This record gives sequence, C-alpha cells and structure tokens, in this order.
Amino acid sequence: MRSSNFLFTSESVSEGHPDKVADQISDAVVDLLLGKDPEARVACETFVTTQRIVIGGEIRCKPVYDEDRFRETHGWAPGARDEIERTVRNIVKKIGYEQKGFHWETADFENHLHGQSAHIAQGVDAGGDKDEGAGDQGIMFGFACDDTPELMPATLYYSHQILERMAEDRHSGRAPFLEPDAKSQVTLRFEEGKPAKATAIVVSTQHKPGYDKGEKQAELHAYVKDVVASVLPSQLLGNETVYHINPTGSFEIGGPDGDAGLTGRKIIVDTYGGAAPHGGGAFSGKDPTKVDRSAAYAARYLAKNIVAAGLAKRCTIQLAYAIGVSEPLSLYVDTHGTGTVGDDRIEAAIGRIGKLGGLTPRGIRTHLGLNKPIYGRTAAYGHFGRKAEGDYFPWERVDLVDDLKAAVAA
Repeated sequence: MRSSNFLFTSESVSEGHPDKVADQISDAVVDLLLGKDPEARVACETFVTTQRIVIGGEIRCKPVYDEDRFRETHGWAPGARDEIERTVRNIVKKIGYEQKGFHWETADFENHLHGQSAHIAQGVDAGGDKDEGAGDQGIMFGFACDDTPELMPATLYYSHQILERMAEDRHSGRAPFLEPDAKSQVTLRFEEGKPAKATAIVVSTQHKPGYDKGEKQAELHAYVKDVVASVLPSQLLGNETVYHINPTGSFEIGGPDGDAGLTGRKIIVDTYGGAAPHGGGAFSGKDPTKVDRSAAYAARYLAKNIVAAGLAKRCTIQLAYAIGVSEPLSLYVDTHGTGTVGDDRIEAAIGRIGKLGGLTPRGIRTHLGLNKPIYGRTAAYGHFGRKAEGDYFPWERVDLVDDLKAAVAA
C-alpha cells in the first residue's frame, strides 16, 4: 500500500506549446464539421513545425466532403477546403503566433484529409437491428479525488492554473513580455494523503528579447512568482518552496519554430497528470463516436460523481470496448480503499442507472450531449477539472449524485 506521506509532481503546457497548437487545430476541425453535421465523423491529425502546418486523416460530413456528390472536386464541396484553412489559421492567430518562424498568415498549409474508410464505417454506424458500435477498441480511464474542490489531482490542477493565468495576462497586455509557448510543473508534499506544501515550482516561458538577464529577467521572475502566489493556496507556499524559472536561461525561440508539434502527444497533461492510469488513446481531433474520447469523458463523469456523492475520496473507473460493438466489455471501479461501500456495489449501482444508456457509445453521446461543436475549449489546460457551463464540459457535472446514492442503497 502506498505511503500517505510522499512527494508528487505533475506538469502542464500552454496553448502555445507545439503539441497543444496541434491539438487545438485538430479540435477546431472537429468543431467545424460537427457544427455542420452532428453525425460527422472526424479523425484529424495535425503536424506543425517551422512555418508549416499539415493536417490529415479521415472525415465524413456531407456538407463538406462527399465523394458521390462532389466527385468532380475529389470529394470536397466548393469552398470547403478554403474554410478549413481559414479555421486553422484563425486558431494559430488566436493563440498569438506572429513570429518569423511561425506566423498564422504566412505559414505553409497542407490539407490531406480524405473520406472515412468504409470498413470502419460499417462497424460503427447503426443500421437494421444493430446499434451504433464503438469507433475503435481500447481501454479508457476516469479519475477523481478530493485534493481540490474540482475533484482533481492538486499538482495538475495548479500546473494548469499557472499557465492559464499567464496566457490571460499575455492576451490582455498585462504581461507584454510573454510569448505563447510555456510549461509548468508543480511538486507537492502530501501528508496523510493531503496536499501540505509545494516543494518545487518550475515555469519555463517563452519571452520577448532581453528578458533573460538583468532587470528585465528579474521582472519576469517576479511576475511568475506573483502568478504562482495568486493560484496556489497560501498555506502551500513557504520557505521550502524552490522556484525554477526559465532554468536554461533564454527562451526566445519557441512554439513550432523551436520544436515540432503533433496531435495527441500530451495525453497525461490532458487527463490527470500521472495520478491515474491512462488507456493510451488521445482525445483531440476525434468526433465523439471514438470511445477514446467519449468513454474517457464518461469515466471521468462517473468517477467525479462517485466522489461528489461521498461514496469515496478517490475513484478510478475503467471501461473497455471493441470496435463495432455497442456494449462495453467491462466496467471496473477502484476506490483505493477509500470507499464507504464496496467497489462491487458501486459497479452494480452504475448498471442500474438507466439514463446512462448502458454506457454504449450512443448512450454516452446522448446523455452528455456530445454531438456538438464543444471541443475547442478542451484542447488546452486540460479536459477535466473545468467548469461545466452550458453545452461545454458536460462530463464535469455532478448531476448523478442522487442517482448513485439511491442505486447503492437499493
């Protein structure tokens, strides 16, 4: 059994990190197509490097791409490719890249999206007596814990918050010396299983020229410490907190000009910061028929509601699927010895909640309302621990608490 006293660390990366640029582009394509067709199929991968953006993958969205209707334009509706390019460039512009090595307006752009495989479609689509099947095989995990009010691991939550605050200051002009690329890392000492002290804070941020020495460097360092102090609870900071701010020195060359970026390379940042298992599948660039995305959201939803219901202090959920098969192959609950009832009773209770639709792909999408253009916001600063607001982040709602309590008591 794990000791209740330990150090744990999680990292985050900003919206301007090359991999996050790629994630945001991929999810912008998802949102664009779902906005035109709620039943669109999208698997969009993005590669970014110095002055170059490349997208590719499979799609099905009749207002945009239909080989039968638009054969003379290789499957593309008139103007559709231009609309996708504008969408992609606008994402890069919104992030803030107007640098010689990566500029939203002048970077070379390539679109290699094509029609969805008919063999994948036949396994996924509903028809006759067949319900919609999972878009792929795989295992998905969800997690929640009582470290924070958002029921997220504290190390990851604070890592995200530091970078999100810095991005807000950059966009507003309060921190004009910042550039888009940044990383953070928070190490906490836990006592009796609860966050007690921050022992190390690491922040590396791209900056304007001159902020790597002298008074300007001191200004940047003081700014970062102020941000940390505004994010972390004061009781976690103290004399034992060690700061590493731009520890390599200069960080002027960043973003895709400094390092190539790919969709789906920050899956631990996207989820639980290493505090929980991960099934290995990325989320960004995928429509919600892909259970890599939708079932991972459902697993988080279940885990969060279990903790919010007071049934456990920590909870891990695993779901497993086979491509083309609607029902999950397995449901696993682990409350890590913190449950107020047995894990088997919680598993049985989940199965008795009819509104979940049996955790089939269509049931998940229907209950959580996932067939909407809601994914762009997920692609930076984490898919979990965010505020459920309107159609956005519905998997963060805690509206199953009463159902779970009733089902456990039945």
